Amino acid sequence: MPACPLRNEEDIRRRLAAFHRPPVDPYPRAALAGQPRPAAVLIPLFRQAGEWHTLFIHRTAPPHDPHGGQVAFPGGQQEPADPSPAATARREAEEEIGLPPQAVRVLGMLPPHRTVSNFWITPVVGGIPWPLTLHLSENEVVRAFAVPLAWLRDPAHRTHRTRSLGPGMPMIRSIFFQPYEGEIIWGATARMVLTLLEALGLATYG
Repeated sequence: MPACPLRNEEDIRRRLAAFHRPPVDPYPRAALAGQPRPAAVLIPLFRQAGEWHTLFIHRTAPPHDPHGGQVAFPGGQQEPADPSPAATARREAEEEIGLPPQAVRVLGMLPPHRTVSNFWITPVVGGIPWPLTLHLSENEVVRAFAVPLAWLRDPAHRTHRTRSLGPGMPMIRSIFFQPYEGEIIWGATARMVLTLLEALGLATYG
């Protein structure tokens, strides 16, 4: 798979601005009760050795956390003091991986994604400097790792599986990437990755 045909951050900004897609909600109406809560994640992009990469985290697994132990982007629930999804994403990235908010150059946003924990997550795409010293929150993050977009866009590296939401509920289709450095990107994070790739003209969602 050739390197990603993205010239610079302005090219990424332009492609994101031109991308229009409705919110992504794969769950049946009866599957999730109550009003979804707003949240945001940061999709950090950087260029290294001529290739674009994005940064992921492996979350810790505290009790009662439905997303504990999973691969994700830095992010979390929107707080009343956050004026925008970008502010939420920057704040959470600073708390979780020590990324200074002023170091994030917001390039655009993707449509919201609903999660099984009933959040509407707005993915905020941001350019970051690299190399960068990260300071991981011991309570929230096990490790951070980067994956080249060229690897993520290769259809041979992902598949679809069906899984159950519980008794009496229909099966849903989930995206799973092949392991990368022993880490598996799946579920809502994988959907966000494919939406990003589609927005950048690097893949077709599905």
